[in-house]
Amino acid sequence: MKFMLGTKQNMTQVWNEEGVVSPSTILVAGPITVVGIKTKERDGYDAVQVGFGERSQKNIAKAQQGQWKDLGNFRFVKEFRSNKPVEMKVGDKLDVSLFEVGDTVQVSGISKGKGFQGGVKRHGFSGGPRTHGQKHSEREPGSIGATGPQRVFKGTRMAGRMGADRVTVKNLKVLGVDAKNSTLLLSGAIPGRRGTLIEILGFKKSAVQ
Repeated sequence: MKFMLGTKQNMTQVWNEEGVVSPSTILVAGPITVVGIKTKERDGYDAVQVGFGERSQKNIAKAQQGQWKDLGNFRFVKEFRSNKPVEMKVGDKLDVSLFEVGDTVQVSGISKGKGFQGGVKRHGFSGGPRTHGQKHSEREPGSIGATGPQRVFKGTRMAGRMGADRVTVKNLKVLGVDAKNSTLLLSGAIPGRRGTLIEILGFKKSAVQ
């Protein structure tokens, strides 16, 4: 199982040997430290907990300080589940050298928050007609209920909070690995702004590990 934590940086373009351009995203990923191991016998499932980044010790709960001991003051701690016993131990460090060019990965992160938005932006509503007496209702949502039930049905698409959701993007390709600078180059766009924490799950070039 390949996994990594990183932060989104910026997007760029990459040309392959045939001259085909691919939009890509640069991530600063790792190194991460194993801070805990969960087993099926003790916890009911197999998983590994890893820490990434740094923050001031005064902002870390004493319980976490005691658990991590001398491992570090981590900004992020995440857990990755496994379908078999984890062959790692607390204190192990992992970096981007786990990945190879051509690997398929899926990434998860929190998308950009856009605040309270109307139906046109949030759901792609067309709005009202631009003529025939319209003046200030071009972006209004229109009717929201039925005459018979005389109520608004649950799940009706309306204006509301948009963004800041956990988004997973699958089937991205690893285009570049720079272990010296702890950077990964992935094809396509990934959720979030610059600095967003990104969870990376990697697969072999042909099949899932």
